[in-house]
Amino acid sequence: MFPGPGETRQRRRRGCQGPRPPKMSHFTSEDEALLQSMLKQLLQSVKEKITGAPSAECAEEILLHLEETDENFHNYEFVKYLRQYIKNTVGPVIEEETEKCTTAQSQGEVSGYDTLVQHLTKKARESKEYREMIHALKNVMMVVVESLINKFEEDRMHDKELAGKAKKERQSGYYTDNCSDSDSSFNQSYAFMSQEQLQLLSEKLDPSQPKEVRQEALQTLCLAPASDILSSESWPSLSKHLTISLADPDAAFSEKILRFYAKTFSSSPFNMTKEVYTSLAQHLELYFLSEEYSFNISAGLDVSNSDVNRLLKKVRLLNEYQKEAPSSWIRHPEKYMEEVVESTLSLLSLKRKPNHSASPDFLSPMHFLALLDIKAAWFKKWTHAYYSRRVVFRLLERKYKSLINAAVQQCLDYFEFCKAAVNKNSKVGDFSQQHCSDTQNFSYTGAELQYIYFVHSLCLLGRLLIYKEGQNLFPVQLKNKKENYSPETLVMEILQVFCDQTGCAAECLYTDKVIDALLHPVKNLLNGTEVYINCLETTLLDVADILARIAASEDGLSLLLYGENEKNAKDSPTAAHILVQFTKKLLHDDISPLSGSEFMPVVKGAFIFVCRQMYRTCEGLQMLIPYGLHESIAEAWRKTSLLSERVPTPVTDADSTSSISQESKNSLLWEETLLDALLNFSTTPKGLFLLHSTDAMNDCVNFMCNSLSKKIQTNEYEDFGNRIIVTQMATTPMAAVALQNSGFIKALVTELWALLECGKDDLRITQPKSAPVDPIDQSCQKSFLFLVNLLTYPTVLELLSKRDIPNKPMYSFREVPTDIIDIVDRLIILNSDAKIHSLFNYEQSHIFGLRLLNVLCCELNTLLLLETQYKVSQVLLTAQEENVTETSEGPGVFIIDGLSVERNHVLVRINLIGGPQERILPLRELDKGSGLYPWPMFSSFPVPKCYLAEIPRKAEFRQDKDLDKLLKLLKSPDKPTGWAEICRKQFCKVMKTRPDSISGPILAELIEKFVSHLSESKTDCYFSTGSYKAMDADVKKENLSSVQQLGVEMTVRYGKYLNLLKEDAENGLCFVLMSCEEFLKQQQRTVVSSLCCLQEHYAGYDWFASSIFLIMSGDKERTLTFLQQFSRLLVSAFLWLPRLHLSMHLPVTTVEYGIHPVYFCSAHHVEMLLKAELPLVCSAFHMSGFTPSQICLQWITQCFWNYMDWSEICHYIAICIFLGPDYQIYICISVFRHLQQDILKHTEARDLQVFLKEEALHGFRVSDYLDYMESLEEIYRPMLLKDMRTIRTKNT
Repeated sequence: MFPGPGETRQRRRRGCQGPRPPKMSHFTSEDEALLQSMLKQLLQSVKEKITGAPSAECAEEILLHLEETDENFHNYEFVKYLRQYIKNTVGPVIEEETEKCTTAQSQGEVSGYDTLVQHLTKKARESKEYREMIHALKNVMMVVVESLINKFEEDRMHDKELAGKAKKERQSGYYTDNCSDSDSSFNQSYAFMSQEQLQLLSEKLDPSQPKEVRQEALQTLCLAPASDILSSESWPSLSKHLTISLADPDAAFSEKILRFYAKTFSSSPFNMTKEVYTSLAQHLELYFLSEEYSFNISAGLDVSNSDVNRLLKKVRLLNEYQKEAPSSWIRHPEKYMEEVVESTLSLLSLKRKPNHSASPDFLSPMHFLALLDIKAAWFKKWTHAYYSRRVVFRLLERKYKSLINAAVQQCLDYFEFCKAAVNKNSKVGDFSQQHCSDTQNFSYTGAELQYIYFVHSLCLLGRLLIYKEGQNLFPVQLKNKKENYSPETLVMEILQVFCDQTGCAAECLYTDKVIDALLHPVKNLLNGTEVYINCLETTLLDVADILARIAASEDGLSLLLYGENEKNAKDSPTAAHILVQFTKKLLHDDISPLSGSEFMPVVKGAFIFVCRQMYRTCEGLQMLIPYGLHESIAEAWRKTSLLSERVPTPVTDADSTSSISQESKNSLLWEETLLDALLNFSTTPKGLFLLHSTDAMNDCVNFMCNSLSKKIQTNEYEDFGNRIIVTQMATTPMAAVALQNSGFIKALVTELWALLECGKDDLRITQPKSAPVDPIDQSCQKSFLFLVNLLTYPTVLELLSKRDIPNKPMYSFREVPTDIIDIVDRLIILNSDAKIHSLFNYEQSHIFGLRLLNVLCCELNTLLLLETQYKVSQVLLTAQEENVTETSEGPGVFIIDGLSVERNHVLVRINLIGGPQERILPLRELDKGSGLYPWPMFSSFPVPKCYLAEIPRKAEFRQDKDLDKLLKLLKSPDKPTGWAEICRKQFCKVMKTRPDSISGPILAELIEKFVSHLSESKTDCYFSTGSYKAMDADVKKENLSSVQQLGVEMTVRYGKYLNLLKEDAENGLCFVLMSCEEFLKQQQRTVVSSLCCLQEHYAGYDWFASSIFLIMSGDKERTLTFLQQFSRLLVSAFLWLPRLHLSMHLPVTTVEYGIHPVYFCSAHHVEMLLKAELPLVCSAFHMSGFTPSQICLQWITQCFWNYMDWSEICHYIAICIFLGPDYQIYICISVFRHLQQDILKHTEARDLQVFLKEEALHGFRVSDYLDYMESLEEIYRPMLLKDMRTIRTKNT
């Protein structure tokens, strides 16, 4: 049985108490002696701190804050004693109340941590136990302290000289502390006063008393500890007299009172100081309402005036307390804080009576507060914590809403004043900057006072609107105002605060009205309308700043792209269209009011940055593409680049040198701004495609590398954005070569080697490197992931194709790799003792290389390249063969270690093809059970059969009405109108009900008949093809490239495993591949390029043609006929990648870039849909520095081989053929949806790219997501098919 709550509490209480302090009712002389010794220990420990204090008040303050300043505070015996005593007394009360609250909370009666803490504190303080404890503690401590003082006095009596002085002081009722040295500032008298003495002082401070009496009383009061005064019974009358005396005409007298208040604020707890604060606030309220007060706005304010100076000192003291109070009021009851807040709001909302002569021109308390705290820091502190914020907002709503009205009114009045000033052609900003000038200013004009009050009001309102409770205080009703409008152009700082607060930005900023107001000057400049703004450049920079912040958020970007109501967005151009048009005009220097302005480059850069926030997203780029912004930026860059080359050589004259130098700096800065803008196009696949067309690729990559090196040197490196750019670039051959030429890859490899093999020189001796716990040490993980992102097939092809590994006879320890071929040579292909001996950390470094190889070989084209060039399998098998125990009898046993386990995993992966239920990969971890490593190792082929799952027997074919109907439709010679659509619907029906029936011969017949019909329809044919005569049937395997030969072997091995192919299938597949190459060559153009991917023969292997060969069960004629017909359809461009190799159907520039439409079209739209459909997955990719487009390109290139089981690959191909090429995108989105939880988990583990590349798609069935794909089709098909059909046009 579990103990009940009461039993648990009793056990816990008994178990953690330790030695109990005695009950105060049983206090003995031994207890008194113990307490004395503990107290003496405490005082001895803090003696130095106290004796070093400048005054008694400071000494008292030190003791009060000892817990914050003394790290040994909780080790003092006296503190331990007190804590245990309080715990024993009040602990049960708190626990009992906690249980009650917990019960209430479960029933929904109590909510919030702050509320619970306040409730418990209040109950504890109100309890009988607490009152008795405080009373008993006071009595005991008085006895102990009195004993200590008596003992101290006895010791002092031994000194006759001091004894007489002590006697004299006692007679006068004062105690003088002269225990410190004579020159110490602590050597001053202070008094412990009795209640009678304080009462007498209160009477003497009565304003009716003679001046001398009051001054003497005040002098005495200033010597007494503030805490004694505030806790005395005489304080109410004293406070009243001091409040009245603050208005005394004698400046010196009121100054002394102010000093007493200041001392009290600094040395007393909040529950006492709030009395002083409310007293000061009350005095100021009375003063502002008195006839004596006569300051008004129009007359300005002279700070050097003695009366103004005194008033400012009082307000300053008030403001200082306002800013300090929030740090301590949470430790006190809410009513104390409420008194402070209410007295403040009462003072600030103060107004003269309407019939008063100076009422409209009244210089209010708020004006004075704004002078001292222009940005309303006090209000920010008061509203920061929920504890105080709700009290402030409650009081504003119930009693002091006039304060909000006044702030809004001030903003609107100031806006009207600014408009009037502009109409008079005066400089609006002059007065707002005068008081900020270098020269000291002792007076403020009326306009300056209004400006300061305006800024304060703006800050206050901005802070209000951040919170939901503050927003509920609006709208406000203003006098003589029929409509609400806001001066957007004058609220820059508040708008920035709004933009940074997602919640309030959506509520207050993301509306068409706000965007229209921000774009007002931009629209006028675009239309050629005259703009009545003095500082046009500054205004435009502010507008661009706010728009860029808005565009940085998801909701804000959507607003700029589509407007508040997307359906009505077509009626008028949205903000995005206006901004890109304006930016293009700026770049072409086509805005006449700005021509010749020295700030023109800055304004251009600001608006380019706004556009950049849009075009670095897929949906933003999609909208901006028609405007050709990338071309305008590239043109501006080329002009600037030419100009920077023509900058004249500096002459000896100093002035001309400096001017040329500055001009050169400005030109360089502008050039870098443009390169940065172009570089950011490469954050999306289509953007990277556009960047290729600007001929600025190499310069952009060089700029990125230089920027990265500078940021790394200054520790400002934030690499999410740069990692994404590099990951995108790695999927395109030209960008990969640019990365190599820029030195980026060299720097990456060098850094990796330093981490893997060298370590930091200064740490080697003092901190020897510990053995890594993980296969890849944490210090190398970042470099490993960067290499995984970088080494896609396009990059590997360009960097490694036809390059031999060095295989040197000897390697120096100082020989640092600088290239990818060196990584392969030194970390992966360790086929000599020289390589092994050149490594300091052989096992760790080789495991790193094997793990990298494992990821690289997941991309089948990369696997074929590495295997054909470097015989990777043979190297690993030889290493396994050498890693056996030497025995005299028979063959040795494999030594199981980290390297042999890794090699075994890689060997199985690279030599077997199969999906999640077809191929069994050995684990790379040792079993903690009895069998240390149950997976069989091998050192020669074939791979043990245990790594291939048994193919389940096909279920007996059962007749299906829906399938029969589909077959009948396809075989029917009559093709009614809408035949294709009817077939598609019937196909979907079968896929949803009996997906397993669409396989084998039936699948072959379905796609064959359907494609045959579409290829005969002119409307369905996208590509035109000529006639083709088949080759000789006698095509040998030797006629193919080594990559294709190995691909054929793997395909046939997989086909035989699936029971789809016969023994002689190799020649048939070779015939199909050679025939396809010859057939497609008729549609190719001649391209002269140094890129490996643009040579005559397609560099990779044709995985799609091989898939069709398997579907057709190895029938070569049937396969070739199908592929010839299929090549006419649009879908062939996206399923069959070799179809468009050097194709004349693509623009010549597209061909020269070496970028396939699957990347800049399909993969681009996958990223766009992912952001809309699966935002969490999209964010995960961004955080990982990896891109969905890279993994999708890998999946699609190899037709999902090794990622899906054969049946699912067939369904993928069939769905795309029947339902359209856009379904390729929907299938990728469905895969990401299926993997969402795994993606989030591996993002947290920081290995997302490794997971996605290595892991098969476990549990994914295409048919399960068909309904979801259809829902995506309804939304996105028009846009996607339109874009897919534009691949033949220039620059998409």
